[in-house]
Amino acid sequence: MTVNRRQPFDGGIMADLNVSAPRTSLPRFAEAEALGPRDAEFVRDLVGVLVKHGNLNRFGLCLLHDHFPLAADEVLVETNDPGARTLHAHVEKAAGTRHIKASQWRFLPHAEGEQGGEPAGGSFQVLMLCLTQDLCPGSERERDG
Repeated sequence: MTVNRRQPFDGGIMADLNVSAPRTSLPRFAEAEALGPRDAEFVRDLVGVLVKHGNLNRFGLCLLHDHFPLAADEVLVETNDPGARTLHAHVEKAAGTRHIKASQWRFLPHAEGEQGGEPAGGSFQVLMLCLTQDLCPGSERERDG
């Protein structure tokens, strides 16, 4: 199942956001290899690209990993509780989520022979969505009180 949402992109222009593209599995957290000394050249190159495009303070790195599988019609969503200074991640059905702003992506390899050298779904895949307001349990009482 593919669910497309309209999301502000590049200065407010609305763009389709595929929140449930087919996923390839990621390593479990315990098996995922962390950033290390042998990645120094990669990090320098990545920083150079981010600087070149004015994105150094917009994007960073995260360790891609899974804690549990997601079905094709599900998406991982993030909420926060500023008062408790906590983040919460949970699974929602992609078709029913109110979370419309992607906060984590993974890059997809360029497939040879496809138009523009990119996979049919684009060059990245959304991993997590976020809402710009706090939706944690109890937060309504704190905001209203």
